[in-house]
Amino acid sequence: MQAAALPRILTFMFAFAAGLAVSTIYFAQPLLETIANEFGIPHSSIGIVITVTQACYALGLFLLVPLGDMLERRSLVIALLLLSVLGLLTAAAANHLMVLLAGVAVIGLFAVVVQVMVAFAAALAAPAERGRVLGTVTSGIVMGILLARTFAGVLTDLAGWRSVYLVSAGLMLTVAFVMYRMLPMHRENAAMLLPYPKLLQSMFRLFMEERVLRIRAALAFLLFTAFSILWTALVLPLSAPPYSLSHSAIGAFGLAGVAGALAAARAGRWADRGYGQRTTGIALAVLLASWLPIGLTGHSIFFLIIGVVALDFAVQAVHVTSQSMLMNISLESRSRLTAAYMIFYSLGSAAGSISATAIFAHWGWMGVCMLGAAVSALALLFWACTKQSGSDG
Repeated sequence: MQAAALPRILTFMFAFAAGLAVSTIYFAQPLLETIANEFGIPHSSIGIVITVTQACYALGLFLLVPLGDMLERRSLVIALLLLSVLGLLTAAAANHLMVLLAGVAVIGLFAVVVQVMVAFAAALAAPAERGRVLGTVTSGIVMGILLARTFAGVLTDLAGWRSVYLVSAGLMLTVAFVMYRMLPMHRENAAMLLPYPKLLQSMFRLFMEERVLRIRAALAFLLFTAFSILWTALVLPLSAPPYSLSHSAIGAFGLAGVAGALAAARAGRWADRGYGQRTTGIALAVLLASWLPIGLTGHSIFFLIIGVVALDFAVQAVHVTSQSMLMNISLESRSRLTAAYMIFYSLGSAAGSISATAIFAHWGWMGVCMLGAAVSALALLFWACTKQSGSDG
């Protein structure tokens, strides 16, 4: 099925639903201090909540997202949204650390509906508008990631951290109903006859055969390691003296990152015009530079805001460019390409989360910033060594 143009209302619905779904795996970041205190978790180990979520997200990317190339996509999207609700309700009801970890594990596993929707939107879009559509949907995703902190912070101050998961469960049910009514039936005929084990094996074949996938997956790992280093550790210095900010105030920093998220649609258009490499190089340089003002957080919150906007702009630009490149490789393999790429995104997020809290416990905020800058420099160096005219955008 290939529409001449994807209706804008459906594009924005994809963006909203994807943003809501992905936000569920980031709710815990501004709540780490509160969760650590309630469950008696040492600050040096509290990153485990984020790491479990991201590790299960990576598992879901491998086991569930490829089903988008085999099963009817609307039904798959609705099923994953409903299963996500179960995880949210489990986390909300948790009275023991292991129950909480079980809840966030289920949340992470089924939040991969986001990537099924990305491939779904790409399949419905005409080739000439694919970058724009992916840019809009990915803008929704990144805004969901960032606004999750604001949403969680405000609700926690008003009604406690458990209300965050209860309210999002209600919203997810509503979205599942609306998506059921709006989305068309859709199936990729080329992959529907593949047995499930063969479908999973084909991801390894794609990874070995497609140089663009290998390069962009490695960049995703480094990119989202740096992203997670910032956003996981940020709550720790802001909740401590001299700032001692509330959950709402800490969550509000997600609003600063939205400015960077709005670059997604433009980055998608640049990729459509063949400027993927140029966009990537500039954005990675901005990513590295962003750690300088972030490192000056102790002197002024204003520096932190500048750094957050720059970092989120850079992450978003590279991410949209990478996805646009991958969606043009193979029509019948979009879900598997997305899954293979996003596994590295999730592994990077998990690595950044666990390393950021451990580094902060021993070397403080400056240690966190040095780690983020080192990872960002490695990403820029990797891109410079692997870029090749014409082969990677």
